[in-house]
Amino acid sequence: MSFPDALNVLKSRSLPALVQEELERMIIDGRLLPGEPLREVPLSALLGVSRGPIREAFRGLEEKGLVRVVKNCGVHVRTLDLHEADQIYEVRAVLEAMIGAKVARAAGSGGRAELHALIVQMEEAVAGCDINRYTALNFALHDRLAALSGNHKLHETYSRLVSELSLFRRQTYIHNEASLSLSLGEHRAIVEAVCAGEADQAADLLQRHCNDSRARMHQALCPASSSPSLNTNVTRSAE
Repeated sequence: MSFPDALNVLKSRSLPALVQEELERMIIDGRLLPGEPLREVPLSALLGVSRGPIREAFRGLEEKGLVRVVKNCGVHVRTLDLHEADQIYEVRAVLEAMIGAKVARAAGSGGRAELHALIVQMEEAVAGCDINRYTALNFALHDRLAALSGNHKLHETYSRLVSELSLFRRQTYIHNEASLSLSLGEHRAIVEAVCAGEADQAADLLQRHCNDSRARMHQALCPASSSPSLNTNVTRSAE
């Protein structure tokens, strides 16, 4: 990036926000693992910034539920236990249904084109067995669905829940490489329903997709256990 380009970026977005975005991406990509300590000096050197923006980014990441800041113990990537993840999925399933119904009614031609383009990229990632890329595109697709719903608060709340679940979901992807094609099929069906304006169907597909992911999480992390709140007959596909 040239200096004028970098300057334009900084004019529109603060340096701490850019640092927070990069650290969040590192957490989602698995470069920073749950429980890992985050230290200002090494991260300052890695990102080429002073310690001030790093500290501000930590505060933003704490608000998003991605790190824990403990007095005298420093900052660590948050470790999410199965019980917490279960509770998040329970809330998320309700939001998914709301998003599906709203986006099917609100998405214009530009939004529909965006969703179709993401599906094409996901197909390419599956063809190349690229889990990292598929994971990123999965996040992007669900984020666009929430954004295109037209409800900013819904998008904001949903984004926080998804960010927290990113601490859990990557390891369930790694356990289920073969399920990428099943996941792709689910996402295709969701986008088709949205683009057809089928609000009820889009809501149902998104909610079932979320519940399938929750059941898959249980199967991957504690296959010997069962949860009475889950449908054990759902398709086990990557979220």
